[in-house]
Amino acid sequence: MGLLDITERLHAAERAAGRAQGSVTLIAVSKVQPLDRVEAVLEAGHRIFGENYVQEAAGKWPDLRDRFGPVAVHMIGPLQTNKAKLAVDLFDAIHTLDRPSLAQKLASLAQARGACPQLFVQVNTGEEPQKAGVLPGDLEGFLKDCRALDLSPSGLMCIPPEGEDTGPHFAMLARMAADHGLTGLSMGMSGDFEAAVAHGATHIRVGSAIFGARSYPV
Repeated sequence: MGLLDITERLHAAERAAGRAQGSVTLIAVSKVQPLDRVEAVLEAGHRIFGENYVQEAAGKWPDLRDRFGPVAVHMIGPLQTNKAKLAVDLFDAIHTLDRPSLAQKLASLAQARGACPQLFVQVNTGEEPQKAGVLPGDLEGFLKDCRALDLSPSGLMCIPPEGEDTGPHFAMLARMAADHGLTGLSMGMSGDFEAAVAHGATHIRVGSAIFGARSYPV
């Protein structure tokens, strides 16, 4: 695998779904990857990356942006409210808006800055108690509360339960987005992004299939 292989598979999935080439944004998930692997993908011309940890991203992306020019970095991991200020300064998009306290903090920061990263609401489509995300039945109220704070989420994000068929979860997310007038669908990872594209994904999050297996610190 690698960037070229994933790009070719993505283009094939777009064609199979009757969608225009380039209609799906490929987010290269660079969390916990050695710097040389990230640099190699940058040198290959890719400019959209995803990170799970604010501190890790803050430690590498300012320098990489200085060296490689404009790069879009998306926050795709859980965001602690006390790290929201650093996050809005660092990230172009946040895919994990999942609770009222975070919405209130982001709204306050957006008002002070006069700008806000692109926002996706994370939906817990499997209603898993251990997983973050707004429950499907609570989404309408949560979106209403966000809009009352002058936040304008542009899409939804989900991480389907491990071991389950992801298709029904992608279809559910697409229906919910359409019902609420949202155009963004952040769904699909290394093992299932073709299915996500078939269900209308606008952003897919692919890490190990591009960079290789991660080696987490012990």
